[in-house]
Formats: sequence, structure tokens, C-alpha cells
Amino acid sequence: MYEIGNKSVFFVTVVMGFIGLIGIYQSGIQAQRLLPDFSRMGATYLQLLIREIGPSVGAMIIATRVGAGIAAEIGSMVVTEQVDALRMCAADPIDFLIKPRFIASIVMTTCLIIWICTVMFCAGAVTAWSFFDVPFRTFFNFTMVETGDVVICLTKCVAYGAAIPIVSGYCGLSTFGGSEGVGWATTRAVVNSSLAVVFLDLIISVAGFFIFFAR
Repeated sequence: MYEIGNKSVFFVTVVMGFIGLIGIYQSGIQAQRLLPDFSRMGATYLQLLIREIGPSVGAMIIATRVGAGIAAEIGSMVVTEQVDALRMCAADPIDFLIKPRFIASIVMTTCLIIWICTVMFCAGAVTAWSFFDVPFRTFFNFTMVETGDVVICLTKCVAYGAAIPIVSGYCGLSTFGGSEGVGWATTRAVVNSSLAVVFLDLIISVAGFFIFFAR
């Protein structure tokens, strides 16, 4: 959990904080041109953040660090025959190498995405106040967030947290060809984890719409 969560906090905070800042700035410019009314900016942004941007973009950022690390670590163990040694001791590599990372990833991905949403919303509030004179009291508007939005967000957190170690662990265990193979396994882990996030995002978003919002 420390490797996946604590060591990722600074990275995701900086990256997602700037994404939140830029997103509100660009949205504010467009709103200023069309309809200079910022009273619903915070409420709309928070709903979009919880339902889509925070979980999905955050998970792809996490996949680049966590997924690459898992694949590189397990891949190195494969090419140095440490995984073969586990099998010779009648130990299942999945139990020793994948399951602990699977549990830790679900827990810490959920925590990180909640933190990401908080950071992005606060960064957006500061940007709206600095550039568009939107008071914090106006921006911190939670009226558009529904129970369905929170359920969709948490479902995505768990799904992404499960997918990243499974995909990355598989890429690591399928490593071959020495150190060059470790590099290719790391690349495959990042690419395939990102694709898994996008695929799960589509499924959960569509299912969530029909369950919670279709009338």
C-alpha cells in the first residue's frame, strides 16, 4: 500500500492539480464569451469531476506509475528466475506476487481518486476566484451531485484498482528475453492498463446512466 499509495500522492497531486486548474480556466473563458454567468460553474464542474474526470483520468495517471512498477518488478523476478524458484517450492506466484498488489491497489486507488477529486476541485476554485472573480461560496456548490454520481465514482475506483494490477501482473509474468523483455513488459503494462481503464469507463458509465439517470 505504501508503494502504490503514499509514493504516488505527490505525482498525482501535481499532475491532476494542474489539469483541474487548466480545465476551469479554459471553461471560464468559453463561458465568458457565451454567457457570462459563473453561478453554476462549481456545481457543474464537481459533477463532471466526480462522475468522469477524477476517476478515469486519475486512474490512467496511476496506471502509468503503478502499472509500470508492478510489471517491471515482476518481470525482473521472471528473468532472474525468482518466479521459477517460487514454483519449485510449490508456491503459487499469483498468491505471492499478484494478490497482495491486487488488494493494495483497490484500497489505495480509491483513496487516491478521492484525493484527486478534492485537489482538482480546490485548484478549480482558486482558478475561478483568481481569473473570473467567482467567490468560493459560489463555487463550492454541491447541489448537482446526486447519489448516482458518487456510486458511479466509487464503482470506477474499485474497477480500475482491480484492473491495473491484474493487467500489469500478467504483463510482468509473461516477460521473456532478459532486460529488454522487462522494458517491453513495462510498456505493455502501461498501454494495456490504460486501455482497460477506458473500456471499463465506457461500460460503467453507460450502465450507470441507465440505472440512475434514465427516466
